[in-house]
Amino acid sequence: MTKLRWCSCLLLMMFSSFAFGQDTGGWRVYRPNQEVRVPQLPGLAAHSHDPSDVLLAALGIVFNDPSICCGRDSALEDRALAADPLSLKEIASKVVGKQQLEDGRRILITADHLPSAPSIDISLQILSPLKDKHALLVVWNSHLYVLYGAAFDEVGDDTGGTAFMIHKLFLLDTRYSGSRREVTFNRDTDDWSKVEGVLLLTVAPQ
Repeated sequence: MTKLRWCSCLLLMMFSSFAFGQDTGGWRVYRPNQEVRVPQLPGLAAHSHDPSDVLLAALGIVFNDPSICCGRDSALEDRALAADPLSLKEIASKVVGKQQLEDGRRILITADHLPSAPSIDISLQILSPLKDKHALLVVWNSHLYVLYGAAFDEVGDDTGGTAFMIHKLFLLDTRYSGSRREVTFNRDTDDWSKVEGVLLLTVAPQ
């Protein structure tokens, strides 16, 4: 696994108790009700409700390139099917590494797995890739979703420190193509402890 590239670990630890609303302390909201969403994602739906089909569709959305996953003769389909579709750690272990595509392109796939833990603030790790137009994978209530957006506040204190408080996660359920496809995790009504992890997969040319 690669190390987290887009956050300050010190900042994350400082704001761990605050990020999901456990303790607001002396913080004040100064940029409320912000949203970020990844635009123009493919409208792929799983062929069935089988978790492996759900995973293939989710990977197809995240990579947004059928030659990577999961079109005909794609590079990752067999590897993805060999993974436990509800284990983000195993999914990552199956797909990371160098790949050669059918058209001759060489790519490197890397993964950052963010386990769910009350003592770790993952707000920045979620928001940073979303702002860079990268969707993620998330397992919540023992189901795999595509994480494509979030609603959040930016907060600060008198010392100049800043943090982000996520209110909602916007998810896609690839089992469906209609209105049931859009799912929202709401911090105020849903249990974060049932979020089993978040996974960012990135592709770079070689």
